Amino acid sequence: MSADNLTAILYKPKDLQLVQTPIPEIAEDEVLLHMACVGICGSDVHYWQSGACGHFVLKEPMIMGHEASGVVAKVGSKVKTLKVGDRVAIEPGVSCRYCEFCKTGRYHLCPDMQFCATPPVHGNLVRYYKHAADFCFKLPDHVTMEEGALLEPLSVGIHACRRGGVSAGHVVLVLGAGPIGLLTMLAAKAFGASKVLITDILESRLEFARQMGADHTLLVTRESNEGELVRAVHELLGGHPDVSFDASGAQATVRLSLLATKSGGVAVLVGMGAPEQTVPLAGALAREVDIRGIFRYVNDYPTALAMVASGKINVKPLVTHHFPLEDTLQAYEVARQGLGIKVMIHVQPRDANNPQKF
Repeated sequence: MSADNLTAILYKPKDLQLVQTPIPEIAEDEVLLHMACVGICGSDVHYWQSGACGHFVLKEPMIMGHEASGVVAKVGSKVKTLKVGDRVAIEPGVSCRYCEFCKTGRYHLCPDMQFCATPPVHGNLVRYYKHAADFCFKLPDHVTMEEGALLEPLSVGIHACRRGGVSAGHVVLVLGAGPIGLLTMLAAKAFGASKVLITDILESRLEFARQMGADHTLLVTRESNEGELVRAVHELLGGHPDVSFDASGAQATVRLSLLATKSGGVAVLVGMGAPEQTVPLAGALAREVDIRGIFRYVNDYPTALAMVASGKINVKPLVTHHFPLEDTLQAYEVARQGLGIKVMIHVQPRDANNPQKF
């Protein structure tokens, strides 16, 4: 095992550095992972630029990264499910397993959740990283390390669809064609949605969405009239969406999700926006539109892995940029500028652990 443990540490806003850190010692229920792929999420960019994401605030140096896959390099004495050499996807949140939320199956709401790269918890953008073995999922031989890293954002889309109750025949509206919006669209189609309309302010993202299977797209501008947008959604879909997903967090898209949804339907708020917003609540309540939030995902990794492994969902095209760990700053800059869809950092050479060419 190499002593090289190059690590991406955010010291303060806009101060991301690559430094050497000690290789961690593992507990009896943990595994040491030689990291392979780490994707850059919008939250990572928020921390890098402003030191905060929502109500999570950076107060001390933090290792970045949470969308990840790696290879088991060492196993703890009590680990029976994994062995050295196994390729795994990492579910980045480890809960206490004892509280009410953990015991009732909603461990993502655990008050003691330790979630990678969420202050004050360190992430996994590092050569060697330790993690609870039961939150590591072995990848089938034909699934690539890039796909393994993408199970994290895909799980968000799957959890959103479960919260929205998407099922066969549903008509769906997705507001925002960034990575989470696109993955929510793919999950909705996999869950049986008959028709999906996705919106965005960038035509390039809508073109990508069409390539990924969107049935309809709608370009929105900051000057768009709200009433006209609602009518456009209904015209394109031939009616009201059963379920709407706001994958933006912007007040305009939250409002549109409530206004456009069918009476008796569901509006799922996926994007993390401003703490307080002005929304047309009374109308939504009078029409019995259920408004549901989501927080990450829970018990969704196995489903995400099964959908990718079976070919039900193809996440490969979402990775538009690749960088080695040594070029992390350049990778973050590309992500900040929104030049692609998903930027992937390769801690090991890109095809080192892949069963096939990506």
